[in-house]
Amino acid sequence: MDDFYIGQEVSVEKTFGKDEVLAFSELTGDCNPLHIDDGFAKNSRFGATIVHGMFVAGLISKVIGMQLPGEGSIYLEQNMRFLKPVYVGDCVTAKVKIKDIMQEKKIFTLETNVYGNDGTCFVSGTAKVLYEGEL
Repeated sequence: MDDFYIGQEVSVEKTFGKDEVLAFSELTGDCNPLHIDDGFAKNSRFGATIVHGMFVAGLISKVIGMQLPGEGSIYLEQNMRFLKPVYVGDCVTAKVKIKDIMQEKKIFTLETNVYGNDGTCFVSGTAKVLYEGEL
């Protein structure tokens, strides 16, 4: 685990398109009109269609599973707060940062956040991950 250190951070950027949001709705069965019906969403408190919170949070999973710690990572726990909506067409950045490493058990405590280009925090949380990748 010499390649990992406290404070190490990795990020990934994504713009959420309408077609992707529709596909996520179909895959999960979450067809809430706030996500897929422009007319309904326009008359809501949000004023436009919003991306599913769990779709946004999926970017965190992408970073954990593919980059930090990476392949062989197993989610043990994820806590998150959805602070602001992400709108269809928004570009966001998911950031994962190492807060602690339990060397003997190969368990990472991670800070997990999703930000907008202006620094707005949309999702804030922490995760615990068991790392079973090559050392």
